[in-house]
Amino acid sequence: MILFVMTMALTGATYFIVHRTLLKRETAKVRDRLSNRADPISASSSETTPLFLPEGADQSRLLNRLLAKMNVDRQLQNLIEQAGVSWAPGQVCITALLLALLAFNAVWYLFPFWQNMAFAAAPLAALLPLLYLRRRRKKRIAAFEAQFPDALQFIARAMRAGHAFSVALEMLYKEFSNPLGGEFRRTFEEQNLGLPMDTALEKLGQRLPLIDVQFFVAAVLLQKRTGGNLAEILDKLASLIRDRFKLRGQIRTISAHGRLSSLVLTAIPAVVAFLMYMVHPEHMHFFVEHEAGQWMAGLAIAFQALGYLIMRQIVKIEV
Repeated sequence: MILFVMTMALTGATYFIVHRTLLKRETAKVRDRLSNRADPISASSSETTPLFLPEGADQSRLLNRLLAKMNVDRQLQNLIEQAGVSWAPGQVCITALLLALLAFNAVWYLFPFWQNMAFAAAPLAALLPLLYLRRRRKKRIAAFEAQFPDALQFIARAMRAGHAFSVALEMLYKEFSNPLGGEFRRTFEEQNLGLPMDTALEKLGQRLPLIDVQFFVAAVLLQKRTGGNLAEILDKLASLIRDRFKLRGQIRTISAHGRLSSLVLTAIPAVVAFLMYMVHPEHMHFFVEHEAGQWMAGLAIAFQALGYLIMRQIVKIEV
């Protein structure tokens, strides 16, 4: 127990010291640039080095360079943007490594009978930040999709009232809350600062991997090139999205029995094991004290999780 506490304290202190050192170094660089006290080498290259780098663009650190070579930084950055959190790819990786170390030491020192499970607990703990981001992204995209039909009708009414499409976007993000308001505000500000409308809408479609957004972007771009009644197209698209929502609700109602069955079938072995431990604990000691029993219990848990995922995929119907 003392060794575990010492390991955790040493890990936390190391992370704190390294973080403070890097922060002081970056702060000193910015102060030198602002006060024109940089060394001759940096002063000679100040014309090509920007003062503020975009998020995730600092390639001077080893971790960022490694993520860039593995083509992971852009994927993580897209996931972070879609989740709507102010993280950086490097922070996600460091958090995953710290959680893996914490889980490994916790299982290894606190549960001596399950030391072999420490090698499985570490990668599972490392996946927690990614699972959190994916869950945040799913909830955020679902909230955007629920607001999207009303936004399309809002743009259609604004254009019928005589407003331009860019003005309708400005009115849209002022009237709607996040996440829809934030995404369209970013699109409006991008084109307002000089980015072509086509590029700004394409970036909107890249940030939001929804087929409805792709239809919206394609309709606007096509109307801009060939002409047509964009307001009528947006009204029909909004009606189509609402009809799909109704169909999705009906499918969820029909498949509710399958989802409940997957939960019950997955929970039955755990409940039976708990009852057996309460009634005959000596029968369950085999799965705790012996190495063969530990492997059997671990495989049973893994197969139960696999069966649950398979049953969830069976009842999952995309619309």
